[in-house]
Amino acid sequence: FKAPSTDHPALYRDLLRTNRVHWIAEEPPAELVRDKMMECHFRFRHQMALVPCVLTLNQDGSVWVTLVKPARAITPGQFAVFYKGDECLGSGKILRMGPSVYTIQQGKNREEGPKKEEIDKIEPAT
Repeated sequence: FKAPSTDHPALYRDLLRTNRVHWIAEEPPAELVRDKMMECHFRFRHQMALVPCVLTLNQDGSVWVTLVKPARAITPGQFAVFYKGDECLGSGKILRMGPSVYTIQQGKNREEGPKKEEIDKIEPAT
């Protein structure tokens, strides 16, 4: 897939799943084990700013990561690294991702029905 621009909504996602997380403390943070969810920060590229997120712990030790706002160009195979304040909690390899912002927008548009301009584009005026 090649997006028409570097800022195209198809490049943005706000949900991803990792494989089993490698925790620095060798076990998941107590809050995550207790509540099955935890707010923290994450990044998937070395120099990128930290992004607020919510982790949801799965039975197999993997996590779902829900981002507070969609991030650009997340790719399976990259590592999601988790932080609480300045402390690195651990990391997991990104296995799969939720739908892109573009896909979600398309779904919302379908629910509302096509707009007149879109119909004009699809069906040439005779």
